[in-house]
Amino acid sequence: MKLFPLAAALSFALLVSACGKNEAPAPAAEAAPAAEAPAAPAEAAPASETASATPDAAAAGDEAGKKVYGATCALCHASGLAGAPKPGDKADWGPRIAQGKDTLYTHALEGYNGNAGAMPARGGNASLSDEDVKAAVDYMVAQSQ
Repeated sequence: MKLFPLAAALSFALLVSACGKNEAPAPAAEAAPAAEAPAAPAEAAPASETASATPDAAAAGDEAGKKVYGATCALCHASGLAGAPKPGDKADWGPRIAQGKDTLYTHALEGYNGNAGAMPARGGNASLSDEDVKAAVDYMVAQSQ
């Protein structure tokens, strides 16, 4: 009986440490900026600013957030692993959204351990830029309001 909590904790730790370690999308992510070279100045601004600039910029921010979500965040958020709120679940996201985007960004960028679960910094994918992480947060929030 004493082994079950230890085994459960170890399994949880392994799953959380694997969050975001999806190596296959990395080459595609590297190829995308080269293909979108003319749009580089618009991407230099944070996702939250570009999303509000124009409808086209908002669509680009949504698409970037969706791509990061699918490659990294979905590993935990799609299933609710480690207490991760599922996009579209207004009951789970409501209190988090009420804290404000700055708090959501900070938790996503730096990591967070709370009563409802744990969030590894940058979803466990240290190669994500601040803008990528913020775009993914914006995407999940938009799905959950």
